[in-house]
Amino acid sequence: MPQNLLDFDLEGLTAWFTELGEKPFRARQVFHWVHQAGVADFAQMTDIAKSLREKLQQHATVTPPAVNFAHTSADGTRKWLFDVGVANGIETVFIPEEDRGTLCVSSQVGCALECTFCSTGRQGFNRNLTVAEIIGQLWVAHHGLRGEVNRTTGEISDRPVTNVVMMGMGEPLANLENVVTALDIMLDDHAYGLSRRRVTVSTSGLVPAMDRLAERCPVALAVSLHAPNDALRDQIVPINKKYPLTELMAACRRYLVHAPRDFITFEYVMLAGVNDSAEHARQLVELARAVPCKFNLIPFNPFPDSGYEKPRAEAMRIFREILQDAGYVVTTRKTRGDDIDAACGQLAGKVADKSGRVMKRIHKEAA
Repeated sequence: MPQNLLDFDLEGLTAWFTELGEKPFRARQVFHWVHQAGVADFAQMTDIAKSLREKLQQHATVTPPAVNFAHTSADGTRKWLFDVGVANGIETVFIPEEDRGTLCVSSQVGCALECTFCSTGRQGFNRNLTVAEIIGQLWVAHHGLRGEVNRTTGEISDRPVTNVVMMGMGEPLANLENVVTALDIMLDDHAYGLSRRRVTVSTSGLVPAMDRLAERCPVALAVSLHAPNDALRDQIVPINKKYPLTELMAACRRYLVHAPRDFITFEYVMLAGVNDSAEHARQLVELARAVPCKFNLIPFNPFPDSGYEKPRAEAMRIFREILQDAGYVVTTRKTRGDDIDAACGQLAGKVADKSGRVMKRIHKEAA
């Protein structure tokens, strides 16, 4: 079976080329063609010897996940549904802005962590994505959007994707090895050349994996907090029962020693009548005192049978002002792409659920 070259970072591709009897610089050439130029046809790699091109056609392929459909929101947000196997699909979202283009990438088919306010978590879990399926989302979006006019700026950009956030379907740190390899490709100057400050991994709080990410590939970190105390977080983010807030805050402080930014971003989905009171905000101020951080408040984006409602604007204003008065930087995430179900927490895809024993496996691996 041909080897999908999207599964390799440069080090892995070089090792594979060595097995083929080829010199290391040939791997760099092909790596450049695949990721910087977006070329999947070996015959078009014109500065490579014909004999190598023929060998690659026999033994290799460049195959991103197939696109089932693509939608464009009224605000310019793009969403792709990728086919990753029978009854399985993942979603990827591109958000264009004046000063950046952010791609929200998925890391798993579904999610096993069962956060109660998340559409992805409601549908169960099937499997981890391969490196090719993770980096393939960037490959399709980046090269597919090249040459298009940005609706926001009216300009044509050769680098439409300037930022990547691992905030799509799944818990990235539950698929750590494949995610780290994909991150290495994103950061490589022979590929997409993104800076560590422009790549963000989001986690619900898998503490041991946070420590391993800090050692392996420290990029910007966002922590899905969503509650200021253990009792409430146990209810809406169940992994908190395994790694409570004291452990999570300590892991955040350890991560900052290696991080490219001097703060952690705490993501906080605002749920009406659940976690959006002034008292919750005051508890949050106290919780975060020991961690240099900023807050990103996210108004809940409804989906069918969620059981939650969007917070009132007044409740969000009071909550935000309490945090700001305590000296924190606070942003409120603008809802983008909700008309195509591309907003935060709405990604669902298609999942053949196999999540019966997944939480036990995650706990075992983390230990």
